Amino acid sequence: GKINSLSTSSAENKVRVKVTHQIDAKGSYGLPGFINMHAHMMDSRVGIDMAQPYQYYLWLASGITSIRDVGSQLEKSLEEKEKSASHEIIAPRMFLYPGIWGNHSAKVVKKKIKDFHKQEVDGLKFGMMDKQTFVTASAEANRLKLPVANHVGVEDMNAWDNIKAGTSTIEHWYGVPDAALHGVQEFPAEMNYSNELHRFRYAGRLWREADLEKLDIVLDELVKAGVAWDPTLVIYEASRDLQRATSSPWFQDYLHPGLEKFFKPSADSHGSFFWGWTSTDETYWKENYQIWFKALRDFENKGGIITTGEDGGYIYQVFGMGYLRELQLHQEAGFHPLEVIKHATVNSAKVLGQGDTLGQIRIGYTADLVIVNGNPLADLNVLLPRNIKPLTGDDSTGGIVWTIKDGIPYHVPTMLKEVRHMVKESRKENPINYLVY
Repeated sequence: GKINSLSTSSAENKVRVKVTHQIDAKGSYGLPGFINMHAHMMDSRVGIDMAQPYQYYLWLASGITSIRDVGSQLEKSLEEKEKSASHEIIAPRMFLYPGIWGNHSAKVVKKKIKDFHKQEVDGLKFGMMDKQTFVTASAEANRLKLPVANHVGVEDMNAWDNIKAGTSTIEHWYGVPDAALHGVQEFPAEMNYSNELHRFRYAGRLWREADLEKLDIVLDELVKAGVAWDPTLVIYEASRDLQRATSSPWFQDYLHPGLEKFFKPSADSHGSFFWGWTSTDETYWKENYQIWFKALRDFENKGGIITTGEDGGYIYQVFGMGYLRELQLHQEAGFHPLEVIKHATVNSAKVLGQGDTLGQIRIGYTADLVIVNGNPLADLNVLLPRNIKPLTGDDSTGGIVWTIKDGIPYHVPTMLKEVRHMVKESRKENPINYLVY
């Protein structure tokens, strides 16, 4: 029932351990720290200051001890990574995968990758590239031993190109059903991919057009090539149930005005495309999810590695809360809660190349733990803040009580209370009509 908070030092290969604090966790449940494989560090939205530690506290309060950042302001993120590692700030551990988007000449893309390599990044994020750029970029990344997370758009490449290129992870799902089509998707003549209402509307009709026999072969080859899958199920959930997405219970206390303004339907904000969303669109997306779920189950049954990420800050997903909802959607996809937790810990650590130090509670591993009031194997809802009962005499609510990173415990009710204060103060400065349509 007792958990020691440890400080360690090393000298001449000897490790001295000093107990500095003891947490009484009797009756609680302990898990390895969660790893968010699709995070974006940001400190402002649509001109509204959203300063840290808003994100950091929400991630830690959701049990996330490590993040893979797949696109942010790199210079600042490098500084934050160093501060987090030295415990100058309260924040998750950071792995940085800066993004390279769009089409470039071979000379330009190679220079970009070499420059990133000199800055000692942990990997790269590719997105929306044509095949020529992708092949060149992947070859250079492989040469420099930089893993690649690939966001495949609707373009002239798909999962077959990831298989050939040695991609580390497919982000989201584009490219997988595309690789199993007979020809191309049945887009209407007026389809405009730059119009995000069109883009997401017809994405909801893609899985149903995939040939299931061809899809099975694609999944086999992804597994053989060692390409992992980070599906980010949560970031598309508004497409199948907009009402649910816009009425999340944690919006009341934790939705920052910067996010709230960004989420409102607008052609100027990525993912804020719901000005013309219909019940027909939702119906297609509900079918989309069922085929996607089965593909994920088949992928893992074949030996594929699935990880967990949220893509918070977009499409009604609040940092951390979106991640915990992602775990629930993995369960809905047909995975046992133990498998879901493995996706969030063991699998994600392995894909990051940290499988011998993170993702498990073992001797010799980094002391990253999540202490929960309630059994997540019986109900993943116990991880959500709305279910925690007050433990310290304040008005905080939530199920995760302590998040321990590098042996340092962080009290979740205290962090959530601070986030509520940050949001309240920001709303005074930036009054916004709450999710008005």
